[in-house]
Amino acid sequence: MSKLVARIPVLAKAAVDAATPKFNTFMKYAKVELVPPTPAEFGAVTQGVNNIVKSAQTGAWKKMTVKEAWLNTLVTVEVLCWFFIGECIGKGTFVGYQV
Repeated sequence: MSKLVARIPVLAKAAVDAATPKFNTFMKYAKVELVPPTPAEFGAVTQGVNNIVKSAQTGAWKKMTVKEAWLNTLVTVEVLCWFFIGECIGKGTFVGYQV
């Protein structure tokens, strides 16, 4: 038992040394990707919605490549999944509401 207790600091240092590069990479991307949108980016959202409406009205969606259509489908499924996961978290249960 004393050998195990003596090895704990060595194992802890090895775990920290192994996790540090991955954590630094995570933090590098988190500083860029996980920030809230700035007011300047809201204009791009409005423009994107307008482009979608214009595409639907003119029928440009019919000329979409298979890759673009597949990516749009995946994004839609992802948004729907996050919506339903958020609903389950908000309800506190998978089925029904707690009354």
